[in-house]
Amino acid sequence: MELDGKVAVVTGGTRGVGAGIARAFARAGAEVVVCARRAPEVPLPGTEFMPLDVRDPDAVGRLFAGLPRVDVLVNNAGGAPHRLLTEAGPDRHARVVELNLLAPLTVSLAAYDRLRCARGSIVMIGSVSGGRPSPGTAAYGAAKAGLESLARSMAVEWAPDVRVNTLVVGMVRTERSHLHYGDRDGIDAVARTVPLGRLAEPSDVGSAAVFLASGAAAYISGASLLVHGGGERPVFLDAATAGRTSAADKEN
Repeated sequence: MELDGKVAVVTGGTRGVGAGIARAFARAGAEVVVCARRAPEVPLPGTEFMPLDVRDPDAVGRLFAGLPRVDVLVNNAGGAPHRLLTEAGPDRHARVVELNLLAPLTVSLAAYDRLRCARGSIVMIGSVSGGRPSPGTAAYGAAKAGLESLARSMAVEWAPDVRVNTLVVGMVRTERSHLHYGDRDGIDAVARTVPLGRLAEPSDVGSAAVFLASGAAAYISGASLLVHGGGERPVFLDAATAGRTSAADKEN
């Protein structure tokens, strides 16, 4: 899965999952351009930072016009604060959809000519939130569901020149995990709900992204690769087990 001499652009690549993806591509030998509104707080060896707001089509167009080559685009920029639907107006929810669905489309369109010339690939960073109820982040979940659909359509329209795939990512341990899962005890408790017994590390997502962008995945396009540690144990199983245990106790 060596990517020597390839140019990879990673949006939102300065921290968290994005930084893990950028590091993975750099380790694989790629020349990595990371884009975000703010520069990385911690240096990312082997990468070049370019400031960019992916919601600004003109700025996105200028960035790709200035790159002589693009082999891989990783649409990672995204996210949303926890907010119930009734706690925000439609404009705020629309901005979440803009960042997580429309911006990846904008960036992909701007990169298309470069990617087509390189016979390159796009990796969308999706989320398990796009395939299950996401109370508190409903607009985000809807956008991520749309992102998977968009990727499948792009994979057909842009074949055979550009491959397009999605990583469907579960819970990841980053420097901001405490904002979502609480203190260390909370994070450990959440990790125990994952079949593999831990949250993903950014490097896990990075390795999967490198795989989809590499020659090893040359015949994979329009696919969604689950990176979630086996998913989530269904809550009803614990409830059912508790019911059987109570019945057994009564018999004894």
